[in-house]
Formats: sequence, structure tokens, C-alpha cells
Amino acid sequence: MKKVIVSFAIITALIIGCKTNTKSGDAKNLTVSLEPKSNSSVLGTATFTEKDGKVTFIAKMAGLTPGVHAIHIHEKSDCSSADGSSAGGHWNPTFKKHGKWGVAEYHKGDIGNFIADAKGNGTITLTTNEWCIGCEDETKNILGKGLIVHQGTDDFTTQPTGDAGGRVACAGIIK
Repeated sequence: MKKVIVSFAIITALIIGCKTNTKSGDAKNLTVSLEPKSNSSVLGTATFTEKDGKVTFIAKMAGLTPGVHAIHIHEKSDCSSADGSSAGGHWNPTFKKHGKWGVAEYHKGDIGNFIADAKGNGTITLTTNEWCIGCEDETKNILGKGLIVHQGTDDFTTQPTGDAGGRVACAGIIK
């Protein structure tokens, strides 16, 4: 009987210790690599950092044609097809119309546009409380989704894609 009580006490102490050692301000980090699609040479990384209920997204890309490009989160983390179509359509768990982030209606995956400089390098940053990394809320959880960089500009109007053109890079948002 003493062994059972001692074991129970140790297990209880471990569980309580684990809970008290977790700080709510600790950050979750996830970095994914973008791979070229549609015969492009686009490469890059995207980092997602969740802290204090907000996710900060930073993507850095190279090998783009100079000018404006769109980037979106898509439904699936599948980048197996040569043109990136295996990632599916835009991630839209709340069934809204496509649009510009933060203006009227928009998909949770409608990140927006960024500029590639004369050397083909581009960066975009977004911070939002509408995403999470691995939480229980499927309208916020970005894990298992895909990140797509498009050849063209998102017009924020054309449904359901924004007429952003071909998919030139893809990354699965997976751990």
C-alpha cells in the first residue's frame, strides 16, 4: 500500500510541476522552407511565432521576378504537384469571401501582397490573433495547411483567388 501511495504522490508532483513550469508567455516557433513550383527558382523560409495569443509571420524569399507577388495560406500541406495545385484552394475555415486582410471579408489565408526587389528578393510580415500554431480551434490552427507564393498580384476582388496567377513556391506548414 505504501508503494501505491508513494507512486501516486510522485505522479501528482510531476503533473503539478509540469503545469507550473509552463509559462503562458512562452513562444511557439515554426519555420518552414519554401520550394520552387511551376519551373520557378523561388526559394525561401517562413517563420511563424506564437506568443501571448498572437502569431507573427515572417516570410523571406529569393528567386522571384521583380514586382508585386501574392502569398496565401492554402487548405493542405501537400506540395507534391509540380504546379503547387496539390495544396488546394485558399484556407477559408470561416467561409468568407476572398479579400484584403483586415478589410471587410477575407479568408484566414489571405495574407496579401509583397514586393520583390530588382534582385528578386522579397519579405512580408504579418501579426494576427486570428491564427494559432497547433491549438484546438480549427478556425485558427495553421498546422497542416500550405503556404503558397504566387507569380502575380492579388487584386483582393476576384473570387475566390484574387487572380494572383501561378504558384511559384510552396511549403507545408507542419512540424
